[in-house]
Amino acid sequence: MRAFLFYLLSFTWGLPITAAGFICAVFVRLCGVRSDRVGYCRRFRVGRGWGGFSLGPFVFVGEDEPESTAWHEHGHGIQNCFFGPFMIFLVSIPSAVRYWYRRLNENKRFRHAYGDIWFEAQATRLGEKQRGRIGRDK
Repeated sequence: MRAFLFYLLSFTWGLPITAAGFICAVFVRLCGVRSDRVGYCRRFRVGRGWGGFSLGPFVFVGEDEPESTAWHEHGHGIQNCFFGPFMIFLVSIPSAVRYWYRRLNENKRFRHAYGDIWFEAQATRLGEKQRGRIGRDK
C-alpha cells in the first residue's frame, strides 16, 4: 500500500479508529512520550512488558518490544484501511479480548499460537510485506 492511499483511507473510511488513535497520541505526547516513525505510522514507546496496539496510523508499543511488534501493529493499521468502521468489531475488540484472555491465563498451555487466528496472521503478513516494500522504496 502506498502512503497516499494509506492516509486517504485512514482519514476517511478508517476515521473512527484513526480519531481514537489521534486522541491517544495527543495524550501520551502531553505526558512527554516522544514518537518516531515505523512505516507510515507514528510509533509511541510506552512502558515495558505489555506488547502493543494500533489505532490507525498510530502505533503504541512497549519500550522493550522488538521491531517486529511495531510492524505487526502497522499491519493492523493497514487492516483499518480495509475494514474502516467495521474494524472495531472484526479486529480490534476480538484482538484485545484474545490478548487479555491469554495474558491473564499465562499459566495455561494454549493449543494455538497467538498469530494463528486470521486477523493476527493477516496483520503480521501485511506489516512485514509493507516493511519490505518501504525498505525497497528508500
